[in-house]
Amino acid sequence: MTVTMVASDLDRTLIYSPAALGLTMPDAETPRLLCVEVYQHKPLSYMTEAAATLLADLPRHAVFVPTTTRTREQYHRIKLPGPAPAYAICANGGHLLVDGVTDAGWQRTVAGRLADECATLEEVRSHLLAAADPAWLLKERVAEDLFAYLVVERALLPAGWVKELAEWAEARGWTVSLQGRKVYAVPKPLTKSAAMREVARRTGASRVLAAGDSLLDADLLLAADRAWRPGHGELADTGWSAEHVDVLEEKGVVAGEEILRRFIRSAALPYPA
Repeated sequence: MTVTMVASDLDRTLIYSPAALGLTMPDAETPRLLCVEVYQHKPLSYMTEAAATLLADLPRHAVFVPTTTRTREQYHRIKLPGPAPAYAICANGGHLLVDGVTDAGWQRTVAGRLADECATLEEVRSHLLAAADPAWLLKERVAEDLFAYLVVERALLPAGWVKELAEWAEARGWTVSLQGRKVYAVPKPLTKSAAMREVARRTGASRVLAAGDSLLDADLLLAADRAWRPGHGELADTGWSAEHVDVLEEKGVVAGEEILRRFIRSAALPYPA
């Protein structure tokens, strides 16, 4: 029996902040929305009610694995419809959760690779802060002691600044990604695809479906047997594609709904369709 695994990014792929909803249709045609995350007593993330129904049905067809750059704390704020996933990937692959608890063995594996293959977080964080200008830097954060990011006023970023930072980081085994107002610096060994392969091994999955919208999702999409990306996001902005990655026309929260339809439809088909 073929076991299919679905490894999907969350933010701007399955769930959407108010700013990312992309409700361009007439008000009377706007889909009903379900709030799936509250932060500081305010609603923060949504999906359509139709998407919620699809997500609740997905575990009947495949092993669903939320796969996110969020920290564990940020992930646990989300209340996804359907049964709680047995596995979840957080911190861009830095943490593998099993029934909501961090897997210590995977954590040690990741720590060993980071120590062997790239510059330290301290060095990269110091460079980020030195290179940033208070005129456009809003916040600086370290996530799970694994990677760093800046929250910036994007319109004020100097031309070429991100490219220069990326070149500096590349030589030290790190990658740089601009997503919305956040500039991420992430160690190269810290990938969603590595954690996805570990979950596939543990579940016996012989087929992996995936979806994502950002450059940090590219390795995940490439490692899947079939994948989808929405019509918005970094990957769409750069025209990124691959032979087995379908590009959707839908943008915003309705893209999340369509991605879930594709997951279920593909999981129900005989491999390798």
